[in-house]
Amino acid sequence: MEAAWTPNKDCIEQSNIYKMMQKHGFNNYNDFWKWSITQKNQFWSETIDKLEIKLSKYYSTVLDLSDGVENPQWLKDAQLNIVDSCFQNDDDAIAIVFQKESDEIQNITQKTLEELVNKIANSFKNFDVKTGDCIAIDMAMTLEAVAIYLAAIKAGITVATIADSFTPNEIAVRLKITKPKLVFTQNVLLRAGKTLPIYEKVIEANASKIIVINVTAENIKLRDDDVIWTDFLSENTSFKSVTQHPDDTITVLFSSGTTGEPKAIPWTHTTPIKSASDGYYHHNIQKNDVVCWPTNLGWMMGPWLIFATLINKGTLALYYGAPLNREFGEFVQNAKVNMLGIVPSIVKHWKKTKCNENLDWNAIKCFSSTGEVSNPSEMEYLMQLANNKPVIEYCGGTEIGGAYVTSTLVQDNIPSTFSTQALGTEFVLLDDENKPADKGELFLIPPILGLSNSLLNRDHHEVYFKDTPNYKGQKLRRHGDQLLRLENGYYKAQGRVDDAMNLGGIKVSSVQIEALVNQLDFIKESAAVAVSPVGGGASLLVI
Repeated sequence: MEAAWTPNKDCIEQSNIYKMMQKHGFNNYNDFWKWSITQKNQFWSETIDKLEIKLSKYYSTVLDLSDGVENPQWLKDAQLNIVDSCFQNDDDAIAIVFQKESDEIQNITQKTLEELVNKIANSFKNFDVKTGDCIAIDMAMTLEAVAIYLAAIKAGITVATIADSFTPNEIAVRLKITKPKLVFTQNVLLRAGKTLPIYEKVIEANASKIIVINVTAENIKLRDDDVIWTDFLSENTSFKSVTQHPDDTITVLFSSGTTGEPKAIPWTHTTPIKSASDGYYHHNIQKNDVVCWPTNLGWMMGPWLIFATLINKGTLALYYGAPLNREFGEFVQNAKVNMLGIVPSIVKHWKKTKCNENLDWNAIKCFSSTGEVSNPSEMEYLMQLANNKPVIEYCGGTEIGGAYVTSTLVQDNIPSTFSTQALGTEFVLLDDENKPADKGELFLIPPILGLSNSLLNRDHHEVYFKDTPNYKGQKLRRHGDQLLRLENGYYKAQGRVDDAMNLGGIKVSSVQIEALVNQLDFIKESAAVAVSPVGGGASLLVI
C-alpha cells in the first residue's frame, strides 16, 4: 500500500505533535506514543497544561488507581467546570461561523457566545432547573443548540442529547431514561428545501415542558406548559460557573447496542479533555482554525466537535442544511474551513454527483473520517478536492470520548488506514483463542482518560469487563470492533464482532432494523446484514 500523502518538513515542524515531541526530546513518533501510555501521569499532566484546562482547584495526582483500573480517579481532588476551558480565546475571536440553507454566512465572537451562554444559564433558575437536574436537547446543530449545551453544563446541569432524526418512540425511550425537566427543540427542521416536523415529534414522545425555538416566521401552536425561546431567555449576561468534581456527569449520550434500548453513557468533566487532546494532537487544531464536521449533538461527534474546537481556541463552522450539495461546499470554501470532518457516505455522494468539484478548498489542512469503514478510492477523491490534503482516519466510541486508533500529520497518509493507536490510548488484538494476533477483536487496555466509568441503564462491569481475558497480567476492556494490523504497522477496520453496524456514520443493531421491517404486513421474518462492498464502506442487505 502506497502513501497518498507524505508530510514535508514544514508540515511536521508546525504540527502540535512535533512541538510536544521536541519538548520531551523525542525524534521518533512511535517513541512519543509509547511514552504517552507508559508515563500516563506525565503525558496527561503536560497535555492538560498545553490545553490550558482551567481548574478551580488543582489535582493532587493526575491518576489514582486505588479502586482498580475499572474505577480510575482522574484529576483526583481537583475542581473545575469544563466550559470555562471553552472560552480562553480573545474576546473578539470568531467562536462560531454558521449558515442557514440559502442564506448568508454569519459569525459571532467569543464574547457574544459567552454572553448568550450566560443568558441561558441564568434562565434555568426561572424554570426551577437546578444544579444536578437534567435537560434534553433535540435540535439541529445550530448556534442556539451549542449555546444551550454549554450553558447547562456551566450551570451544573446534565444534558441528554437526542438526534434530530429520531422518531417519537426513540425520543421517548431517551426521555424515560434521563427524565429531563426541560426539553429544548425547534418548531421544524429546514433541510434540503424540505420542512420536517420536530416539535410535534417531541410532543408525541410525551416530553414534560418544552422550550421551542421558532426557525420560521409562522405562528406556533404551543401546548399549555410549553414556552417559546424568546420568552425563556434571560437578559442577564453574567453568570459564574458552577464548580464540580472531575467525575460529575455533564452530559448523557446514547449508543445503540445489540438490543432495542440504547446504552445511556455519561460523560464527565474529564471526557472533553480526551476529545480536545485528540483534536490537538491528531487533528492538529490550532488557534483560530476553522473546524467543520456535519453532525448532531445526539451523536458523539457533536459534543466532541464543540470541545475539540473551542478548548483548542478554534472556530466552529456550522452549516444548518444537509451536507450533500454544492451550497455546503461553498460554505466550506467561504468559511475558509481548515479541518473538515466527514462520514464516508457523504464522500460517496459527492463523488457520484461531483457537486463539490472546482471549489477553492485550499484553506483545508486536513480532513477527518469517522463513523463507518471508508473506501480508499473515495478518500483519494476527497483528498484531491483540496489539492491532496491528508485524511485523518478516526475510530473510537461514545464511551471513549474520542478515538483509540487514528492518524497523524507527522506520518505518511495511506487512504482508509490508521497509522497509530491514539496518544494516551492502548489496545491489543486477540484471536478466537485470546492470543495476540494481527487480526482479531480489539480490547482496550485501561486506564485511559475519557473511558466511561458508568452506564445509567446497564451494569458497566458486565458490559465492558465481565469475562474479558487478561493480557500480560493486565485487565482488558471490551469494545467490540475488529481490526487488521498490516505489515507496515498501520491498521484497517474490519467491522464489529456483535450484530451492530455503522450505516452512514450511525451505529444501529440488526435487531432494531429487523423490528422495523417486521412491522410491514407482507413480511413474516427478516434478517438485516451489513455487507462491505469491495474496497470498504457499508451497504445494508435485508433478507
